[in-house]
Amino acid sequence: MRRTPLASGIVVALAASLALVACAATPTGAGSDAPQPPASADPAADLGTLPEAIPLGEVIGQGTVIDRGDGPELCLGAIAESYPPQCSGPAIDGWDWSTIDGWEESSGSRWGSYAVQGTFDGTRFAVTSPPIMLALYDPMPVSEEPLAPGTTDEAVLDEIQQLLWDPLGDRWLGSFPEDGRLELFVLYDDGSLQEHLDGVYGTDVVHVRSALVDVTR
Repeated sequence: MRRTPLASGIVVALAASLALVACAATPTGAGSDAPQPPASADPAADLGTLPEAIPLGEVIGQGTVIDRGDGPELCLGAIAESYPPQCSGPAIDGWDWSTIDGWEESSGSRWGSYAVQGTFDGTRFAVTSPPIMLALYDPMPVSEEPLAPGTTDEAVLDEIQQLLWDPLGDRWLGSFPEDGRLELFVLYDDGSLQEHLDGVYGTDVVHVRSALVDVTR
């Protein structure tokens, strides 16, 4: 999987999967708007070895599938809004454009936005069900408790963000400080990365969001 640096001046949009999960709910209740003192998360804390989970079953991801002539890839992170778009992600096995609607083609590239279900071995994604155009996709509702605002200073979160970029490698899809915590988007996490970072920095400092979601039956 190619990890493409984003050049200055290129407008970048997060893939639809990240846009959906990034909508943070506003906490309710007395005192929720009261200012909190910054937490003392230590950016210099030893990261150790970051766990790299592999899904045990099928997962589903929402994003852009692009093929520049060397095989389709599933883009779940940032997309440069050129024409054709520029992005990269895990290679896809079992993809057949001739059986799929909703794609565009230009300058030797073919792409479209889909919900894709299959298995992921940490490197490649194998399709197990017909992909669904995102415009027609109706995901199952996810029950998630609203998060109270974090209390970590933004300068500290910026430093943590920089320190996580290299160790995560291609698993890193995007991150930004928001509401006193670092929102961290990764390719896949089963909760082990979240638990590890809670142990390093403390709870409510880094909030891990997985682009690939386990399929429940």
